[in-house]
Amino acid sequence: MSENNFDLINARVTFKNVPLDKLERFSFKDIPAACESFKKISGVSECVIVQNSFRVEIFLVINLEKGEAPDRRRSEGKYLIINKLEETWISLTELEEHDIDHFDQTIEVYKNTDVFLHLLKLASGLETIFIGRVEILDELKESISSAKQAEVSGRILNKLFDISLRVATRIRDSTEISKEVLTIGNIALKTAEEKAGLDGKKRVLLIGTGKTAAMVAKSLNKKAIPFEVASMTIERATGFSKILGGTPIKFEDALLEFDKFNIIFVATTADYFLINYERIKRVMENKKTGTMILDVSDPRAVDEKVSSLRGVKLMFRDQISEMYEENLKATRNKVPAVEEMISKEVPIIEATMKRLEPESLVKDVFVGVDLLRKKELEKALEKLGETDEKKIKIIDELTKAIAESVVSIPVKKSKKASE
Repeated sequence: MSENNFDLINARVTFKNVPLDKLERFSFKDIPAACESFKKISGVSECVIVQNSFRVEIFLVINLEKGEAPDRRRSEGKYLIINKLEETWISLTELEEHDIDHFDQTIEVYKNTDVFLHLLKLASGLETIFIGRVEILDELKESISSAKQAEVSGRILNKLFDISLRVATRIRDSTEISKEVLTIGNIALKTAEEKAGLDGKKRVLLIGTGKTAAMVAKSLNKKAIPFEVASMTIERATGFSKILGGTPIKFEDALLEFDKFNIIFVATTADYFLINYERIKRVMENKKTGTMILDVSDPRAVDEKVSSLRGVKLMFRDQISEMYEENLKATRNKVPAVEEMISKEVPIIEATMKRLEPESLVKDVFVGVDLLRKKELEKALEKLGETDEKKIKIIDELTKAIAESVVSIPVKKSKKASE
């Protein structure tokens, strides 16, 4: 088959174009139900949704018809389908009016070759929130597994994900892009453990809701350490905690209770001192136990004078990040090798996908055949005057088996051609 009779579409909203504290609004509460809703769009036959703390992505198969009928399954109808995709996405989420007004500027939509490239880069760790993130492999496996179980994916997406995951695993093993990857969150937690004995009994505060804060939150979750989240607005803290854990707390309340926290991680992008000496001096003056503050912000968000307060141990990003910077540099040096391998694999994946046919075409045929079978069976039984339920059941099962056998022939041929 020289030309696809389907389009692959990937629509996504990720940490790259939406703040993490707002990403939760774009996510789906019931993924299988959301897939079913997207499959109701005319021409859409398969759907897989990949959703985690950093992204919401939809993969669709759109069957194409090249006849004269001006319906949405023809190539020129793709824009109508994308519009319907956006409408469906909005209807399934809790987006605010501002999000809806700017949705077409927020969502990214790609087709065919760009989808192959993106999925392979994502699975290989190049499109993740930090280079080499290995957890994405399990998340992608879980996404396609759930889609298969819910019967919302089919031959096309099953094949695409299976190939991409297999190839990405080989690329990761060959380039070691995921070997001993450290995040600033890993380093911050390790420092807190060494300097302050971080454990589940300590009261921990995380200030910030950006990418660096997300790395700290992920590391805290991995260690099963409870923490509270504060931001300049409670809405940000709440949105962040919904997808990355933690208990939201108002920033003003966090400052008033500063002396109650044992360990405080500050991970913001503020260009001023968010925590200064005058702001917390009074609440800290009667503190009887020590407090460790790790400011991993860039630039610094804590005034160095804070370290003069009794019981306060203050450390900054540049004091703890040497290991992180070395690790990051080593990981980035592996990226060209990963990109080179991906560039060689994408044409192979594309050629493999072109040999496939959408499973739904056969399913559509069977639906039509089965309707005709039932109609003709009713006519025949009426003419025969047959009323015996056992005989009717035998005849029904016989005609159904014949119809299924006839329709299954093109399925077997297309499967054999794609292997």
